[in-house]
Amino acid sequence: MVSWQLLTYLLLAYSTGFSTEDTVFVKTGDFVELNIQRDKLPDEFDDIVWQNEKSQTIVKYSNEYKRVKDYDDYKDRVDFNTKSFSLTLKNMKKTDSGVYTARITGNRNKDVAEHRVSVIDAVEAPVLTVNSDSSSGLCNFTCKTDSITINTVINNSSSCSEEVTSSGVYNLSVRCINDFIICNHSNPVSWKNDKKTIEPICIVSPEKRTSTEKSSRLYWLIRNICISLGLFGTVVGLLCFYKNKKGT
Repeated sequence: MVSWQLLTYLLLAYSTGFSTEDTVFVKTGDFVELNIQRDKLPDEFDDIVWQNEKSQTIVKYSNEYKRVKDYDDYKDRVDFNTKSFSLTLKNMKKTDSGVYTARITGNRNKDVAEHRVSVIDAVEAPVLTVNSDSSSGLCNFTCKTDSITINTVINNSSSCSEEVTSSGVYNLSVRCINDFIICNHSNPVSWKNDKKTIEPICIVSPEKRTSTEKSSRLYWLIRNICISLGLFGTVVGLLCFYKNKKGT
């Protein structure tokens, strides 16, 4: 099902970030590892330089001297692997979003890596609420966040179809599993959910249904008796009025 694929997607994304198409998503405060394309790496080169999209140098590695130089803007936030030449950026901030490139220099300058990084916050917890009376066995659930809302109806058989809506990289879904209705809010780096048990809220038991039907029949019986008595009293009153008037 789509929901389980989404769960796998989220678990893979947790903490380290991963590539979907051109973008590497990473949660605010976490780290991301950026790799080079080894098949593009020549046997001989002078330096490898990692830069951000502002052409600021993050780290420079000298292949001849096997020496790494970190630059101030990313000091204490960078790990460079001298064997794989991968770059790990730590404590990521939203301002770190952008394109990162690795370039080799020497007889021929060449880009050997390019990654678009998007730093996003973890999702907020969604809120699942019941909006209608369960006496009829029909419940209206609302699953919502600050920016997305889903309304779904569950009948007395507790059946419901999965519903999904999106806003950018944020997804909101509602589905039923066994006796639960689950509202799930997710993005590529996190997920949170709210769930409720369906049966006590929405399923009308035979005893309750019988009691409700009896109460309904009793209500209509009393109502009809009251209306009949009211009409009878009105007719008697009018007859007395006209009789007295005629006698006068």
